Amino acid sequence: MRLFESIVDANHKAVAGDASAGLHPDEFADAFPIIALTCIDPRLNAFFPNILGVPADQFIWLRNAGNIITGPLSSTMRSLALACAVKGGKEIAVIGHTDCQVARTTAMELLSRFQSLGVDRSRLPENLNEFFGVFASERQNVMKACDFVRQSPLIGPNIPVHGLLADIETGKLDWIVNGYEKLVQAQAPSQPQQQTAAGALTPLSGFGSLKDFEMGEMKFPAAKIGEWVSAKVEGLKMAGEEEIQKAQPVVESAEAAAKQAADYAKQQWGQASQGVPPKIPRPPPIRPARLVRKR
Repeated sequence: MRLFESIVDANHKAVAGDASAGLHPDEFADAFPIIALTCIDPRLNAFFPNILGVPADQFIWLRNAGNIITGPLSSTMRSLALACAVKGGKEIAVIGHTDCQVARTTAMELLSRFQSLGVDRSRLPENLNEFFGVFASERQNVMKACDFVRQSPLIGPNIPVHGLLADIETGKLDWIVNGYEKLVQAQAPSQPQQQTAAGALTPLSGFGSLKDFEMGEMKFPAAKIGEWVSAKVEGLKMAGEEEIQKAQPVVESAEAAAKQAADYAKQQWGQASQGVPPKIPRPPPIRPARLVRKR
């Protein structure tokens, strides 16, 4: 199991009463330190980092009201980016919690509380919800924050971004966003398309977009043009034998031109290599240690 898979597994066992449950950090040395963004709720003070089972010196703890991120370039994002670049954070977790008071506060209530503190409405931003990131669902807030982190140009593309929700009563972690799966999905290559006989667009693997070809620079797609022509022939077969016969001279001409272009491109530049998305390293198995629970 990978680090956060083991963290969640050990957490669930500990909450269920397993006295030996926990994490063996030495087996995840390459995945530390981790960065966690949580709420400022004082009730969380007794939970972290014990709720994760990680050593305190490998735990970078960032906090704001409601663990809110308002955009890919927000001040909180700047702190996350510096925690990665300066402190060497390897994985990020946005951890919300149940019974969050920020989620239970409406814009009108927030305005009233500011007024009770002597802050006039004219001095506050026009859109309170947008500025303070007021939300109604803890789960949706965590998912939105993870999306902003993944979209941020400040965060490295190979850093997993997880989303979790902690039960404020038991300390149990609910894994909302699996950062490992999202990372693989983001790195998966997109497939180009071809047009079928019916006119619909369907994926056509192996043939690059025609926009990759620029006449002035004589750049050719990495795929074989002959494969594309063959696919077009198959589409014509579906339209009927008569259409194939009509198109045969065109196809033969296209195949000949394609072969000449492919031979020329191979002589001049060789064949472009296909990129392979990097694989995420899988940490070795762990032996858990005891996890502290809130009483």
